[in-house]
Parts: sequence; C-alpha cells; structure tokens
Amino acid sequence: MSTTAEDAVATGTLLSVRHLVKHFPVRSKGLIRREIGQVHAVCDVSFDLGEGETLGLVGESGCGKSTTARVVLNLIPATSGTVHYRGQELTELGSKQMRALRRDLQIVFQDPYASLDPRLPVNEIIAEPLRIHGLYDADGRTRVRDLMRTVGLKPEHGNRYPHEFSGGQRQRIGVARALALRPKVLVLDEPVSALDVSIQAGVLNLLDELQAELGLSYLFVSHDLSVVRHIADRIAVMYLGKIVETGPADQLFDGPAHPYTQALISAIPLPDPRKERARERITVIGDVPSPANPPSGCRFRTRCPKFAAELGEAERTQCTDVVPELVERGQGHPVACHFAERRSLL
Repeated sequence: MSTTAEDAVATGTLLSVRHLVKHFPVRSKGLIRREIGQVHAVCDVSFDLGEGETLGLVGESGCGKSTTARVVLNLIPATSGTVHYRGQELTELGSKQMRALRRDLQIVFQDPYASLDPRLPVNEIIAEPLRIHGLYDADGRTRVRDLMRTVGLKPEHGNRYPHEFSGGQRQRIGVARALALRPKVLVLDEPVSALDVSIQAGVLNLLDELQAELGLSYLFVSHDLSVVRHIADRIAVMYLGKIVETGPADQLFDGPAHPYTQALISAIPLPDPRKERARERITVIGDVPSPANPPSGCRFRTRCPKFAAELGEAERTQCTDVVPELVERGQGHPVACHFAERRSLL
C-alpha cells in the first residue's frame, strides 16, 4: 500500500499540518484597487513534526518556505488548511487566543539585526517575552543572565545594544529571546544564512546542544542543503509552494528521487577535488515561474531536465496535465514526480 503525506499522525507528534494553503491577493493600481489575481505562495502543504525532532524545510528563494513557517505559527492567516498543535487547531484562533500558545511556539528570524529592537539593551530584549506574559518576577534578572550563559554570551554584556555585537552574537540573542518562555517548538527561519561559515558551525552546534538539553522540536527553514544535512532528522523539499519530496535526511541525500532534489544536491560542493570533478551534475533550465501563474500539472516541468530530454510525448502530456501526488513510489519515501528515480550524487 502506498504511503501518503496524509497518513495517521504518529504518537508523539507535536505539530501536524494538513493541506495548508496561503494565497496573497494581487490588486490593480488606482483609487479603487480590485483583486485581479492571486500569488500562490503555499499550496496544499502537509507534514508532521515530532517531539525532539528536527524537520528541515528546504528549497530555493521564493519557494514559500518562510511563508509556510509564518502561517504555521499563525503570524499570517492561512487561506485554508489546518495546523494542529497537540490536537488544538491554530488557524481558527485569534491573536488573544494565540497568546497563551506563543509560550510553546517561538521563532528565530533570518536577520537578527532587523528582528532585534535597536533601542533596547540585550537584557531588556531577552526579558521582553517574560514581561509580556507576566513571567518576569523577582528572579527575572537572574533568568535573563542564565539565558545569556546558555547561548554562550557573557551576562555582563547585557547592557549593550544589538549594534555592539557581531552577527553570530546577535543570532544567539535571538535564540535566547525565543528560549525565554521555554517553548516546545522552535521555528528557525534561515538562522545561519547571513553568517560566516565558522560562525554558522558555532550556532548549529549550539542548537544541537539546546535540543538535547531542553527536548526542543525544530522546524528548520533553509536554502542550504549542506547545513540542513548537519542538523535535520527529516527533510521536506519545496518548489513553488509545494512539497515535492520528503523523507529521512540520510535517505534523501543517499538517493534523491525528484529531479529538483537531485539538482539541489548535485550543487553541493564536495571537499575532495577528484570526486568533485568526477561526480554527476544535474542542472535545471530557465527561470522559476511566477507563483501568480504557476504551470499546470507538475510545477517543475518547465525546468525539469528529465522532461526536456528523457520523456516521450505521452509521458510529457502526463506531466503537463496531471498534478503528481506526494506518495511513496518505490523509492522508500514520498515523492511528487510521475517518473521518480533514485540517484546517488554524493
């Protein structure tokens, strides 16, 4: 029997997302701005996040990763679909109802400099969630200092402002702020993409340590598969608003089956020059289609090397007319491709 993304939620699942859709209206210019179209940012996305698990959500810029993360946390209202946290539906809750759940669901944004208030010292930035939720008591100052130590910062620097820290330190401040309420789920939106490689390693190691110590679950959003491979237990690959392949990280890297996943993995540089020169390269053609007017059938077909060079007329018609379902097709994990084929690329 085939396995689909809609299978029953496993025991221990914290977050369950089903058929999530987010469309943004496109409006005309002028005094009366009428809706003339929609941007299909997220289209029928489903996944689960288990306790203590890291799910990597990957894809190139503009594929809908960050929008998915924000809709999951109800920071942006969903067009349709459901998000269940421990059995409670989030998409139907208002801002007041969500406030109590914000303690369990936190986010670390991509740009730490933009997400930290430049007018507040670090002590107040980290203490702000505690004050908002009425948890800043007589031990509040001690708790803030402990959080700074937890993320590798010196408590005596708490009176400094964000601009006085390096990029890696600012990202650690963002992590400390997110941890202040002791959440169960932490959404990490490109947390290391703006950092140098050496600093990236420090932040990733910190996240590993915090997960082991605090039992956190991560939804890790990134375009860098080499980073995701280091930290993720499972990976979901997105293209133009849809998940096209998902499975255990090792399985996905050892044998990617979707042409888009294969192209992403083949672009990861290898440290051995001989292996790098001898490896198979899979390249995509053309530009990403507009999400306001996505292609029919398989959304990747306009750039797919298999569609362009390997398929016959009848097979191309199937790709053009039929939307491929995200199901297990004999590759060991769900793939949204009519002609999925595993390849070893690393």
